[in-house]
Amino acid sequence: MAEQKVMNRWLAVVGAVLIQLALGAIYAWSVFTPSLIDAGWSKAQTQFVFSAGLAFFAIVMVWAGRQMPKWGPKKLAMISGVVLGLGYVLGGLAARGDTPSPALLILCVGVIGGSGIGLGYVVPIAVGMKWFPDKKGLITGLAVAGFGFGAMLWVKLAGAWGNLIATIGLGNTFIIYGILFFAMVCIGGLWMVNPPEGWRPEGWTPPPPKQGQVADGVNFEAGEMLRTPQFYMIFVTFVFSAGAGLMTIGLMKLFPKEALQLSGKSAAEASAIAGTAMAVFFSLANGIGRIAWGTMSDKLGRKASVAIMCATQGVFMLLFVKMAGSVGMLYLAAVLIGFNFGGNFSLFPTFTADTYGAKNVGQLYPWVFLAYGVGGIFGPVLGGRLGDLGNFPLAFTICGILCLVAAAIAAAVKPPKKAAA
Repeated sequence: MAEQKVMNRWLAVVGAVLIQLALGAIYAWSVFTPSLIDAGWSKAQTQFVFSAGLAFFAIVMVWAGRQMPKWGPKKLAMISGVVLGLGYVLGGLAARGDTPSPALLILCVGVIGGSGIGLGYVVPIAVGMKWFPDKKGLITGLAVAGFGFGAMLWVKLAGAWGNLIATIGLGNTFIIYGILFFAMVCIGGLWMVNPPEGWRPEGWTPPPPKQGQVADGVNFEAGEMLRTPQFYMIFVTFVFSAGAGLMTIGLMKLFPKEALQLSGKSAAEASAIAGTAMAVFFSLANGIGRIAWGTMSDKLGRKASVAIMCATQGVFMLLFVKMAGSVGMLYLAAVLIGFNFGGNFSLFPTFTADTYGAKNVGQLYPWVFLAYGVGGIFGPVLGGRLGDLGNFPLAFTICGILCLVAAAIAAAVKPPKKAAA
């Protein structure tokens, strides 16, 4: 009888995707930047909102991971929906004038909205790993795929598909998005429940650990993890890898638009092409990469997968400088960089679980994910500053080299030894 009351574990995946579609709004930021620049903002100012959102996303996620055992994943998801929706609604009210205040949008969309994302992001990852210990990579990829696909949805609704910004204005677009985000996260949160203690999929037994993976039953606490050098190696790897992709997201509309105009395209043509590169090619590849890298890592192992992903991303970032001025090559570059960037979000949670044990991943991964916040400041601000100086190519070159360094660091990570109690 008790077995019949256990929830169908695939409902957790449905809820996770619905939540992550809304949380992926942060990646749609580039569609709003041209309107803000037209209103008098500098390129760097547009990136401050994005960077604030990423930073608070990562910082609040640490606190949310600590609260999850007390509040439960369902309650945490509901609070996430309320805070995220509120941030965008308030941001919409602040953006209704002719000259939106950078300070108010940083506070509302960046700080409040980013905090809402941080409250909810870890929930479907932690819940999914508990329901799917047999498919950790695949299920984590599916759980976060919506985050990548969400960017395409929100960019296109604001632009080419829905023309929301052109029709109802920037402020009202933020308000509508806030209401949708609230509804989606709260509905998805209904299925954010953990399986019964000791539950395992029928017929499944834990396999022997792969290279770079701790033995089954070995689980670190957050304090123990923070005292190991492996944590800092994983952290720096994530900073470099995420920072490169986040800079590309922030500049995907601006740099290719300039490069395409230099190659003979009109401003309108260049803007449309750059928008398609971000909203379609990058976003789709970002979502697909989360599932694909997660699935591949179940076979290749997490350490090898992270090293390969970072190495190839470094090459793609270096090549992007030349590829951005050609339509076909720009679309190809957007696919390659987006595919690898998406891999970060299925590989680093499972890399953390493989290195420190899956039981406490809801509390451990937020500390690792702080690297994403660091990368979110470093990457976009670097790109924005160098863009204002007229040197976008140098920003991509720097990030490409750092990704190659990240690959070498990841390859050197070995499982830590847990101190005797």
